[in-house]
Amino acid sequence: MAPLDQYLIADRNAEIALARSAAPTSISRDATVLVFEKSGYQTVVEGKNGFTCLVERSWMSPFDRPEFWNPKMRGPICYNPAAVRTILPYTLNRTKLVLAGLSKAQMRESITSAVGKNELPMPEAGAMSYMMSKEGNLGDSVGHWHPHLMFHVPKTDDASWGADLTGSPVLYDNEHRDVPEPETIFMIPVVHWSDGTAASHQEID
Repeated sequence: MAPLDQYLIADRNAEIALARSAAPTSISRDATVLVFEKSGYQTVVEGKNGFTCLVERSWMSPFDRPEFWNPKMRGPICYNPAAVRTILPYTLNRTKLVLAGLSKAQMRESITSAVGKNELPMPEAGAMSYMMSKEGNLGDSVGHWHPHLMFHVPKTDDASWGADLTGSPVLYDNEHRDVPEPETIFMIPVVHWSDGTAASHQEID
């Protein structure tokens, strides 16, 4: 892990704007917004539509991803109400473990133990999130990648959604699956960024 200060965004308003850029304004303008501080994520805007927006840091990556500790990563995301209840706790829990100084191995062990004790929720039916910001940085290898929606379901395999088959719009990250939380994430790229500008399909790989 890099020094904690490298994961912070000094300008709170800038982080709020980045978090909100995850989804179209019609959703994000009425969402709750969290920002990351030295003590963890804090609510700085109380929303009224049940959505929550924040900027994920690199430790929300799969544990086998090389950029797990990359301090430059910024992943704007907006969770719908079902995901706020059952997926956002994963982010808050991992962040708590990071701030406690745990290593990756210790974090994985702690999460696996919590899942075994039913201390982390299963994804609720309908849990999904927006990642449509062209201002984000999902890592040195992909940059802002492509606007997409994510669907959070209990652990399953690619075939259950027809993911990664020829002609299917559903994607699943086959290379990095080391995620101890009880979820599988399927991604569906969309054609526009949250600001309405067109995205290039050449960015998908």
